[in-house]
Amino acid sequence: MSARPAPHSTPVPTQWVGPIRLSGNAATGEVEVPLATYESPLWPSVGRGAKVSRLVEGGITATLLDARMARSSLFVAADAAGAHAADQVLHARLHDLQATVEATSRFARLIDLHSEIVGNLLFVRFALTTGDASGHNMVTKAAEALMETVLSWDLGLEYGSISGNCCTDKKPSAVNGDLGRGRRVVADILIPHEVLETTLRTSAKRMVDLVVRKNLVGGTVAGSLRSANAHYANMLLGIYLATGQDAANIVEGSQGITFAEERAEGLYFSCSLPHLIVGTVGNGKDLPEVEEALERLGCREERAEGGNANRLAAITAATVLCGELSLLAAQTNPGELMAAHVALERRAARGDA
Repeated sequence: MSARPAPHSTPVPTQWVGPIRLSGNAATGEVEVPLATYESPLWPSVGRGAKVSRLVEGGITATLLDARMARSSLFVAADAAGAHAADQVLHARLHDLQATVEATSRFARLIDLHSEIVGNLLFVRFALTTGDASGHNMVTKAAEALMETVLSWDLGLEYGSISGNCCTDKKPSAVNGDLGRGRRVVADILIPHEVLETTLRTSAKRMVDLVVRKNLVGGTVAGSLRSANAHYANMLLGIYLATGQDAANIVEGSQGITFAEERAEGLYFSCSLPHLIVGTVGNGKDLPEVEEALERLGCREERAEGGNANRLAAITAATVLCGELSLLAAQTNPGELMAAHVALERRAARGDA
């Protein structure tokens, strides 16, 4: 058997942007963020949103609501009645299943299970906490042990698949928004009218109108699935590549909702990201550039289990808000978006960036 060829690197231009001013239950203070992208206008765009955060007391508040990873396994019964009877046993013996998971890892903990029956097929979605890991491999290993345990109980079930597609991994879906997969974070900010006018060249009314007409109505017309935003994927990909994440998870990560509201004090602006899949340990995190990035982000410190990954999720959500805010502000002004792209990309081509 011939030796496998050594992997080689594909360079992606990376810049540190910010700092972003942050507050909330998972990260506080000011932090610069790395964005790896070929779309060079993204750096100054996110940088403009970061500037806004520094002009507001407390900056962007990132609130971590939940953290879990899921794997849905598929069992096959003789009929629907058999699948239902087996499902009732699984829920009744949750403690036994939790003990099975704890034997597979120091960090994996089974916190919930959700089942769906289609004909004679029983889909069981196991939800676990996974510490500072994103948890893909951890939940798969746990699911293997769980399936072996369940099949040993002689419930009339057969093996279907370790993953039954209800997880859902790297595909758009409604279930992740409903039940959670990864870190659920909401980032929000209240921007004074003066800052909107001087820094973003827009107003609260124009921003609210655009969010409703473009993101909410336009997204509905397009058939977007639990998603109403302008470009979450841009910021997610940039920070995912720079911090050693599985970049394919931007598929579900970019599902989220931007909301805006005009208030007496200014513009309330928020980005809700129900399934940010990030980790600070595991595959890809041992690369020198990634290690350096995570250390500079403050995600290599002694914290409670899961604390570093929670911090990274909060920083990521704040970064998404910065880019979303800046792009939407540009789109309230005719011609601004294209003019900025032309100017910035020509400058980058000359090597002036």
